[in-house]
Amino acid sequence: MKFTEFIKKELEGWKNFEIAGLFTAFTIIFINAVILKDSPAAVINAVCGILYTIIAGKGKVSCYFFGLMGSACYIWLSFKNALWGNMLLYLCYYIPMQTLGIFKWKQHLKEKTKEIIKIKLGNTERLKIAFAGIAGCLITIMILNYFNDRSPVIDGITTFLSILGMYLTVKRAIEQYILWIIANGLSLIMWLNLVIHGTKAYSTVLMWAVYLILAIYFYIVWKRELDCQK
Repeated sequence: MKFTEFIKKELEGWKNFEIAGLFTAFTIIFINAVILKDSPAAVINAVCGILYTIIAGKGKVSCYFFGLMGSACYIWLSFKNALWGNMLLYLCYYIPMQTLGIFKWKQHLKEKTKEIIKIKLGNTERLKIAFAGIAGCLITIMILNYFNDRSPVIDGITTFLSILGMYLTVKRAIEQYILWIIANGLSLIMWLNLVIHGTKAYSTVLMWAVYLILAIYFYIVWKRELDCQK
């Protein structure tokens, strides 16, 4: 496929309110960055992260290119704020998994729209994910607490749920959005607390708020599509 045809396919299917919402979010982020003198890394991370999330929700492979750029910025922000769990998550897991996701998603595309073929897990798989989530969160919290993480409980839960969420994203499963809703909500609280105590990462707070909204929105969108396939 030619590059121009690839771009055209990637931009198909956008609704007017989605474009308006994206434009509004970016406008708020940039105005906020200028007025409050936000960190450049936080702004780039927010823009790339939001683009990754919405394009991934629309099932387009190009989401991973923005995901990789945003991950690099988030690693730097986490390092500066001693959020070791989030830093290691993005460095050692997100970047490799997003790279893998490019190849995995390309193997499961609808021929006409070039969107991924979405799936849902069986009951046995859901139970395994739930058990792994609870056990993994507890272990991660204890490890981060030992290393004096700034927010061990929230950082631990968001870290491990994000590991499972990324796995389910690459797997193309709708259940990813249940985990993202929880992880994004807690991440929003964590970064809001950091900003209240002096960290200049206002765009990151806005980013997590948008992530939370998008996770809820795309859960509904994916559920409707899967229900129509029955």
